[in-house]
Amino acid sequence: MPRIESTAARLAKLGFADGARAAQLLDRSPADLGDLLEFLVDVADPDLALVSLTRLAEREPAVLGALRADERLRTRLFAVLGVSAALGEHLVRHPGQAALLAEAEPGEARAGLLRAVGAEPDEPEPRAAGPDALVALRVAYRGRLMHLAARDLTGQATLSEVMAELSDLAGAALEAALAVARAEVDDSEVRLAVIGMGKCGARELNYISDVDVIFVAEPREGADETKALRAATRLAQAMMRACTTATQEGSLWEVDAGLRPEGRSGPLVRTLASHLAYYRRWAKTWEFQALLKARPVAGDLELGAAYVEAVNDLVWTAATREHFVEDVQAMRRRVESHVRAEGERQLKLGPGGLRDIEFAVQLLQLVHGRLDPLLRRRAILDALAALSRGGYVGRDDSRGLAEAYTFLRQVEHLLQLHRLRRTHVLPTDEADLRRLGRALGMQPDPVGEFTARWRRHAMEARRLHEKLFYRPLLQAVARLPESEARLSTAAAAARLEALGYLDPNGALRHIAALSTGVSRRAAIQRTLLPVMLGWFADTPDPDAALLGFRQVSDKLGSTPWYLRLLRDETAVAARMARVLGTGRYATGLLMHAPDAVAMLGSDEELAVRPPESLRGEASAAVSRHAGDPETAVAAVRALRRRELFRTAVADISGLIDIETVGTALSALTDVTLQAALDAALGKAPDVTRFAVIAMGRLGGMECSYASDADVMFVHSPLPGVEEREATDAAFAVANELRRLLSLPAPDPPLVIDPDLRPEGRQGPLVRTLASYRAYYARWSAPWESQALLRARFSAGDPSLGGAFTSMIDELRYPAGGLRDDAVREIRRLKARMEAERLPRGADPALHTKLGPGGLSDVEWVAQLLQLRHAGGVPALRTTRTVGALRAAAAEGLLDPADEVVLAEAWRYASRVRDAIMLVRGRPGDSVPADAGERGLIARTLGYPPDGSEDFLDDYRRVTRRARQVVDRVFYGG
Repeated sequence: MPRIESTAARLAKLGFADGARAAQLLDRSPADLGDLLEFLVDVADPDLALVSLTRLAEREPAVLGALRADERLRTRLFAVLGVSAALGEHLVRHPGQAALLAEAEPGEARAGLLRAVGAEPDEPEPRAAGPDALVALRVAYRGRLMHLAARDLTGQATLSEVMAELSDLAGAALEAALAVARAEVDDSEVRLAVIGMGKCGARELNYISDVDVIFVAEPREGADETKALRAATRLAQAMMRACTTATQEGSLWEVDAGLRPEGRSGPLVRTLASHLAYYRRWAKTWEFQALLKARPVAGDLELGAAYVEAVNDLVWTAATREHFVEDVQAMRRRVESHVRAEGERQLKLGPGGLRDIEFAVQLLQLVHGRLDPLLRRRAILDALAALSRGGYVGRDDSRGLAEAYTFLRQVEHLLQLHRLRRTHVLPTDEADLRRLGRALGMQPDPVGEFTARWRRHAMEARRLHEKLFYRPLLQAVARLPESEARLSTAAAAARLEALGYLDPNGALRHIAALSTGVSRRAAIQRTLLPVMLGWFADTPDPDAALLGFRQVSDKLGSTPWYLRLLRDETAVAARMARVLGTGRYATGLLMHAPDAVAMLGSDEELAVRPPESLRGEASAAVSRHAGDPETAVAAVRALRRRELFRTAVADISGLIDIETVGTALSALTDVTLQAALDAALGKAPDVTRFAVIAMGRLGGMECSYASDADVMFVHSPLPGVEEREATDAAFAVANELRRLLSLPAPDPPLVIDPDLRPEGRQGPLVRTLASYRAYYARWSAPWESQALLRARFSAGDPSLGGAFTSMIDELRYPAGGLRDDAVREIRRLKARMEAERLPRGADPALHTKLGPGGLSDVEWVAQLLQLRHAGGVPALRTTRTVGALRAAAAEGLLDPADEVVLAEAWRYASRVRDAIMLVRGRPGDSVPADAGERGLIARTLGYPPDGSEDFLDDYRRVTRRARQVVDRVFYGG
């Protein structure tokens, strides 16, 4: 026992993880291995190597002499045993193959494997003849695999050389399997070519991987095509069985023909003409991406070469197909979404994994390779080097991706060598990580160093992948005709007109102004413009988009980040094009704050900001300019302009719905009113409390881009202050508030409209709480109770605002509901408004506010329900139209189907009204009669270029259905 413990301690010091077990192995071994231990300590896993070595020595003692005599053999064999338990098992079964590792090179793979199955390599179509051909094939294949692994693990072969040799070895195995198949199947009437796809085709195969193939056949001269294809199918099936059949030596690997036309549903074998007919008419994007790797690997190589040459023409024009890049990106997202729980540790499919790099490189190849033949490389590292030489990828980016790819493939190979199993998942067991780290030359702390290096490479690969795959302007480049990539003056006007520019000569002037010169700015614009012009053409108004782009570029072109941002960030450039081409409203906001371009890069940047955050920023602006209310409010208005732009872009981009738009705009108005009121109160005498009550669409949190701020002002004198003095001070504050918000400025003014106050324009601008109470108690008309349904506190003194809304509750939510005469009065008022307030010449059916089924119709239905029932149904006590309808349906006061119809009409009319403002840059309530302008609004609403009439039909249908509900529910018809 002391001797074993002493040996165990010595072995542990040498580097064995389990010294006691290693000592027991040595003690039980009939051979003396002591002098070989010093050579084991440097391998990846000395314990694993010792297990295999003791078994090999027991099976074939003579191998120990060879190991002691031959340094090359010893170094290679120990390196293999220290990594691969599976190859150690193979050597124990076939100890004679250890001698292979003493050979410098293993010889030509095809000839060696054909001889293993008893076929003659020099014959045009070799045919197997030996006994147990499948077993012999597997033994010979693994012997060559072991020789390659030995050279790989000892640094005698680079990663590229290893992948290429693995691919050639797979091709040789397929050739040998085909020789076995020929011994079973009559192939006298057919020529069969085996096309390597995927990693096999690209000569970048793993140690253990499915081998992707496609079969192409042609009948021999004079043979019947149908019979020939039947024979070719049997031949292909027999070849696949020769590789996949389980024997006492296992199988080779799966042969996967799933990349063929129509996938597993299509015929296994086709003629060349049948392949081409399918690809030209039916092929999907992923099939062209797969064909990028196609290479003849076995069978009739002449026929295989003809296949590859024919499909290459299709591969390199695939990027011009509609939605090509979007399809590839969608494929990448789908693959990523299918990664299981271990996804983060997935070397292939996880974030920053091999698939990230492969997709980025392949996409760049397919987009640019149609114009640059030097990019037409199958292997990823070769293609990446070509992309770097051509300037399509920066040198540093290329180097970073290549290093990450090399590292990840090396780790993948080590994982697969251990058990000769197909795996891409990084283990969590410390012993496995230790073996990986030591195999890569990490000695002091192999686990920690390996983990850190893996994470660094994965993070770098992901960062570079996102830059190359998601952000560059590939989507547009991929759709540009070859003539447009080199924009020429002669063809430009005709091309622009074809793209949809109404003023191509004006567009040419803008292009010339942007791209002429030798500056870096002009050079980048020349790269961007062919892309941006196509994007502008996809917007409702390409001419306006190009003009806006020139104006923003003139203001920001000299800043270092602007053009770099557009060049590198797809989302920014695409969204900017969309915004500029939608209409004047958002473009006008951007003109006065061009640095807002920076917020276009992500959906997160365009998210509606919480009111609390806005209030804090506005309050800070007022505090910074205390004593200077005009400067303070100018800063607040600049904030409002920025947030209006954020909301408009989010709206145009489809990130928020119409109710969210209304809430965001109303909350922004509240913040603006509060900040301006704080500035106005700064120099006012402190004699009264002051509050702003929101009314109308502001009160309902339903503001549009064109909405004024409908408000009422209420004040309450402080104790001991005369009411007259307090009222004069409140009046001055209200007027100052209105003045500050309407001062001439590049920012949109916020018009304060106090006309819904008691007595309208004839009444006092401000009243005390008591004065409001007295007025409503004595003079209030039903329409005023109706207007108060939307009243809420907006700015100023919260307690005063709360007191006001509590005071009016008995008016707007009458306990017993409305009397019948009040209901009749409201209906008469609505009918008169429909007849009198509609603008002269307006088409009632197309008026979004006052027309049948429009905003007013829906709002009056909701408000009548509130006036009649909110006194007894608290759920109806809301200032929001859609909320009131929803509550009425929930309480059984409105048929749920009617609620759906009314809410749809309200939302649709609100969207149309906002779209009119976005397009024109000025308010409008009617759907334009002019087809051109109506087309712009339809595009803004998401209709296709020819969808103007569909838009009109939809509007009429939605409002017609709503009016039917209004007639029944509101008028009692």
